Amino acid sequence: MEFSESKTIPIDSPQQEPVEKIEEEVNDSPIEQVRLTVPPSDDPTLPCLTFRTWLLGVISCATLAFLNQFFSYRENALYITSVSAQLLVLPIGKFMASTLPKRRFPIPGTKWSFCLNPGPFNKKEHTLITMFASVGANTAYAIGILNIMKAFYHRPLSPVVAIILTNTSQLLGYGWAGIFRKFLVESPYMWWPLDLVQVSLFRALHDKDVREKGGLTRLQFFVTAFICSFAYYLVPNYLFPTITALSFVCWIWKNSVTAQQIGSGIHGFGVGAFAIDWSTAAAFLGSPLATPAFAIFNMLVGYILFLYILTPISYWNNSFSARKFPIMTANVYDSYGHRYNISRILETATFEINLPAYNSYSKLNLAIVFAYTYGLSFATLAATLMHVALFYGRTILQQTKASLKDSFGDVHSRLMKKNYDAVPQWWFYTLMIIATGLALFACEGFGRQLQLPWWGVLMAMGLAFIFTLPVGVINATTNQGPGLNVISEMIMGYMLPGKPLANVTFKTYSTISMSQALYFLQDFKLGHYMKIPPKSMFIVQVTGTIISNMVCFGTAWWLLTTVENICNPALLPDGSPWTCPGDTVFYNASIIWGVVGPLRVFGSLGLYIKLNYFFLFGLLAPIPVWFLSKKFPEKKWIPQINMPVLIGAAGMLPQSKPVNYNCWFAFGLFFNFFVYRRYKGWWAKRNYILSAGLDSGVAFLATICYFTLQNPGIAGPEWWGLDADDHCPLAHCPSAPGIEVAGCPTF
Repeated sequence: MEFSESKTIPIDSPQQEPVEKIEEEVNDSPIEQVRLTVPPSDDPTLPCLTFRTWLLGVISCATLAFLNQFFSYRENALYITSVSAQLLVLPIGKFMASTLPKRRFPIPGTKWSFCLNPGPFNKKEHTLITMFASVGANTAYAIGILNIMKAFYHRPLSPVVAIILTNTSQLLGYGWAGIFRKFLVESPYMWWPLDLVQVSLFRALHDKDVREKGGLTRLQFFVTAFICSFAYYLVPNYLFPTITALSFVCWIWKNSVTAQQIGSGIHGFGVGAFAIDWSTAAAFLGSPLATPAFAIFNMLVGYILFLYILTPISYWNNSFSARKFPIMTANVYDSYGHRYNISRILETATFEINLPAYNSYSKLNLAIVFAYTYGLSFATLAATLMHVALFYGRTILQQTKASLKDSFGDVHSRLMKKNYDAVPQWWFYTLMIIATGLALFACEGFGRQLQLPWWGVLMAMGLAFIFTLPVGVINATTNQGPGLNVISEMIMGYMLPGKPLANVTFKTYSTISMSQALYFLQDFKLGHYMKIPPKSMFIVQVTGTIISNMVCFGTAWWLLTTVENICNPALLPDGSPWTCPGDTVFYNASIIWGVVGPLRVFGSLGLYIKLNYFFLFGLLAPIPVWFLSKKFPEKKWIPQINMPVLIGAAGMLPQSKPVNYNCWFAFGLFFNFFVYRRYKGWWAKRNYILSAGLDSGVAFLATICYFTLQNPGIAGPEWWGLDADDHCPLAHCPSAPGIEVAGCPTF
């Protein structure tokens, strides 16, 4: 990729210096957002892996793992970020620094000793504790397999197998993360925008900041944003939940199915839908303040093309019999417009598909948005490979040559190399070998409960390894990135059709191995910015992952064996929160790809074979952009068209809703385009701190509100605004003639 030398970059893409300057030493980062946020300095004398780090880090990790796994089963799933722990441990750490004894304690029989209090609580300790918390906040993906086996399929799964599966799937990716450090961490052009939010918060909490006359310091601004967010969130979370999705079109046309489909922000297209709630904006797509403007513009264009052009044309022309089913749902249906009855086609004894029963029942049908989002997944992966090859291929080769001479980097890379030893490669390889051996043992042993043969594990690892670099490049530069869940489901669905557990196991090993590698590298980049010794980061991440896995497993096993009819809304008492919305999507995916299989859904025996053209579309889409960028190099906006981000913009639908996207775009464009261009000084000092303050206030209030009011059953006042719904009861109705659904008119 050829970077522009111009100082004015259209739509505020990351401002970069020419690649030809790789060989030169620069005094700061070539990325403007990094220069505005990360100080080019370090104090290597600060202690890191202290007693305070271990104690507070392990507690934070275990607590967040328990809370997020616990809340994941609930109707309104609450995700508590590491920012909550980041704030709570600061006063505790300072209290420990002022009260614990400072003398050293010898370890009997050795020359070693340790100290409970090495001095003031510093930001490097704080960063490592936050890394512990971050690992705990990201619950183990493999727990989804345990959930669907016990709560949906109602079949046994050995707890030993589940524990091995959980740990190996979370640790495998760490093994090859070491290979990509040179490209995705040490390269100054891989800047990981989300890490800048954390850096800004650490600086606000620790750096001395001179208060301007009539203004606020960083810490004062953060506390103000936190208090406002905390106080306000009581309204949408408890007193007036309806403002989380306001669809005024439905209020005007109360009896029109079509109008409500157009206007509903939850069940329809969301035209005019909005919310007065930060959590609605940040719930599924992350903080809009952490995504650069050029990526937001790409997503906005892709979202409009998908939801407001492709989908309405297809729906009202009844493509794929779309009008028989709701527009916005992840459920699967039969040809009669009813929910698909999986028990009619699944052999109880073998846990495989019964083909005669399937042939006599119905083909699998998907809602139009759900079907097309699978197509987007196909296109996004293909576009990612082509985009990185065209735009970053030359750069990656240059980085490879420079890394061999150890000459590639910026001031932050030079400081890290000067002050700290790198993690030896054999640490990564040893971890990968151990995890691989245990994964093979889990699949081949225990009566082959997981249905996945040994070669499936190795194939999953290969798939994840291939995609780690291209997806990492997209993620590190745009804060967006595709997953491997769909392509991995398709591959194993063709190779082992009719075996749902083999499918989800393969998906877990491939998807999560890549995701964990990228999480690992993103945390390494945070440590890179904060100047944390790499060996300390490695130890914290591996230890925290194992602790988090065991806590998540214990929490899941406890709930699955104690909550009667968990994840089954039809049998749960009215108002019960244990509906498992995320696991319902996971379960439906196992039906599509595992039980029925892609051949009978997206292949020659299915209804959606045309969606395979999305692969070709994704592969070709970046080529015109690349060609035009070379043909017209003076047009600086052309290279900012990022086809993987544009195509995958609507990929979170239907789990995320149009109202979430509407709010996310509004916040993101206002702060990262308008404010960034007009008030860059304010943006540099306040933007990421504002994001952290809003997130923290929501997380703290939601947690306190749940344990003090919602869990004890203390409901808010009975009134119209108490429903967490957009009051569009007809938006989910089918519009095809003759389809009867309770609560809907029959056409």
